[in-house]
Amino acid sequence: MTSNDFGSARGTPRHDLESSSAATVSAGPGPGPAPADLLRRLRARGAADPVTHVERVPARAGVPAPWPSWAPAELRAAFTGRGVAAPWQHQAEAANLAYEGQHVIVATGTASGKSLAYQLPALATVLADPRATVLYLAPTKALAADQLRAVAALELEGVRPACYDGDTPRTEREWIRRHSRFVLTNPDMLHHGILPGHAQWSGFLRRLAYVVIDECHTYRGVFGSHVAHVLRRLRRQCARFGATPVFVLASATSGDPATAAGRLTGLPVTAVTEDASPRGGVTFALWEPPLLPPDTSASSPVPPQATGEHDELHQVRRSALRETADLLADTVAEGVRTLAFVRSRKGAEVVAANARRALDDAVPGLGDRVAAYRGGYLREERRELERALLHGDLLGLASTNALELGVDLVGLDAVLICGYPGTRASLWQQAGRAGRSGQEALAVLVARDDPLDTYLVHHPEAIFGAPVEATVLDPANPYVLAPQLACAAVEAPLTPADLVLFGEGAKEAVDELVAAGALRQRPTGWYWRHRERPEVDLRGEGGAPVAVVESSTGRLLGTVDGGSSHFLLHSGAVYLHQGVSYVVDQLDLADGCALVRAEEPDWSTHARDVTDLSVVSVRSYVDAGPVGMFLGEVDVTSQVVSYQRRRIATGEVIDTRPLDLPTRELRTVAVWFTLSPQSLALAGVQPADVPGALHAAEHAAIGLLPLMATCDRWDIGGISTALHPDTEAPTVFVYDGHPGGAGFAERAYGTAAAWLRATRDAIAECGCDTGCPSCVQSPKCGNGNNPLSKPDAIRVLDVVLTNLPD
Repeated sequence: MTSNDFGSARGTPRHDLESSSAATVSAGPGPGPAPADLLRRLRARGAADPVTHVERVPARAGVPAPWPSWAPAELRAAFTGRGVAAPWQHQAEAANLAYEGQHVIVATGTASGKSLAYQLPALATVLADPRATVLYLAPTKALAADQLRAVAALELEGVRPACYDGDTPRTEREWIRRHSRFVLTNPDMLHHGILPGHAQWSGFLRRLAYVVIDECHTYRGVFGSHVAHVLRRLRRQCARFGATPVFVLASATSGDPATAAGRLTGLPVTAVTEDASPRGGVTFALWEPPLLPPDTSASSPVPPQATGEHDELHQVRRSALRETADLLADTVAEGVRTLAFVRSRKGAEVVAANARRALDDAVPGLGDRVAAYRGGYLREERRELERALLHGDLLGLASTNALELGVDLVGLDAVLICGYPGTRASLWQQAGRAGRSGQEALAVLVARDDPLDTYLVHHPEAIFGAPVEATVLDPANPYVLAPQLACAAVEAPLTPADLVLFGEGAKEAVDELVAAGALRQRPTGWYWRHRERPEVDLRGEGGAPVAVVESSTGRLLGTVDGGSSHFLLHSGAVYLHQGVSYVVDQLDLADGCALVRAEEPDWSTHARDVTDLSVVSVRSYVDAGPVGMFLGEVDVTSQVVSYQRRRIATGEVIDTRPLDLPTRELRTVAVWFTLSPQSLALAGVQPADVPGALHAAEHAAIGLLPLMATCDRWDIGGISTALHPDTEAPTVFVYDGHPGGAGFAERAYGTAAAWLRATRDAIAECGCDTGCPSCVQSPKCGNGNNPLSKPDAIRVLDVVLTNLPD
């Protein structure tokens, strides 16, 4: 049998220009309770204390440094006028390195003023050289818009900062190309607009002095690998025009930032990592929702096992979404301005709706002070929500990680994090949004019923005592490299020198493009043969977005990325938008459109898929006697075949309905381990229990991999089988969910012993008897979490760990 699973401002005086816009935030209804008092009130809500650990992050004084001698007086005066008396030490160090011509990354905490580190040398150069230009890249439009406000507020003559992105009116684009000397954009616009139109941008690129790459830790996996080559294409065009800009990168605290920045840019980069900014104290609580009381009613028409949810009802914990919604309502009722980070778009909508309902029940109208924020909203909706939050009209916001970066929200009193966000870097980035200038802040991580979350709230040292992960990206991924070389060839014929610039695998990729008829080789280089440009999706989201349209009015509600449309927009799916529920009537993949109608059903929908996997090649392996550990390429075939309707109130399954959606194929990188049947028998795993043992181990291994790599379980997938035709043995596969791989499987292979030991500990330490969502059940299992065997999963992992070298 085969199973599948895919799926603060920091003290005074203020020196952090990243939070310059926060000065406009209204104080709201007045100061709320101190973080420790607020946490005490929240903990006293229920009979049992849900807090497993409280970490006190102490306040820290800042270490200032003198202004660099090369900084013009007018620039110093402009910063002073914005409340910056002097730079902090790390800002001055990074600025000096950049001004001297060294590529540099400043990797320090949230609200440490990283923006000053790049603004200072860039603006000083623009003021000293009337021809110099600066290109600023942000991963989100909102972050670029926020930085535009910060630069414009300095009111420096001749800089003329401007945003150039998909929202920029066409009437303004020509002026920006000709006159702006500080252009703020994102990698997508650089890829789709600026580089293809390099002739129109020749004047700007010829004079380019600095390239600023903000929040560069977000460029990981396939997206990071694409951005790495977009930056190489930028360097190539600049060199053609005679420019060699200095790259200045800003990142949240990350492991080995110099290496990651070097891999991203293809250049030697110096890292500045000692954070010298002041920081307010943070009370950080780990919160585990309580177990629900047993459901003793016999009236349910569906037995627990049939739901595919839980084997025993007494093992079910309260939903993290409901817990976060209640906490959000409680903090808003206390007058505490709160941001709740939720991992999914649907989850953000659910948290906001439940919090609004609870507040309106207590004080009619108070629910209007809470809203949801996520990707897929129309631009006008996003800007209005940002304005309302900045001006204090909203007290609470439930957001996806769209606001982890973006508009500067340092100045909030509390942050709720609904489920571990996948990496420690993101966790600290989100937690750092809490804290008014010079005041204490509260951050709460609300654990989901999930192996990793459960492990973390009971092993706080894995959060507070562990270094932040290194950023994982792989520019040599052939599924990234080949299309990026094709884009470069459209911009200008490729030469042998260019292949050196694009790095490992470039020559092989060019040869394949020639063989496929995409490139033609001439004595002067390789030329693109087609009239149209290659279609390249930087973010690896599985194709063009699908528009969500209300059938009765034709109104565009929002968009969903193509990769998620099969799961979220299939016929019959329930779709949420700003608390309003819609049901999908039709998904037209050819036209990229889903037609929906407004409806409030008492059920939710959950898509189910089937997956098959075959081994293509083995890159590396470890022979450990009865155990083998492998890394290699695999082909994964998956199809969404049905969906369940479940009662919202009880979770019971109403029915399962078939779907007819196309099959999807993926060639990617996987890590897998095999065990001999004899070793399993000696460990006490009966042949009939092998499928459930491997399935449970697979689920838990996927859940714990984010401890080792910068991913979350939605970036990776897996299957397990008692006898795989390619390995001829019981096997567990874990694979990257992106074409060509994203670097996560390689990381798993390199840390296999530590990864699987944490997996084994998470299962063994869980208090359930037969397995639950906290250890071996998965929220995205295509087999309905059946079969699963928790005790035998521990035995399987014991066999692996006993034989696998450390």
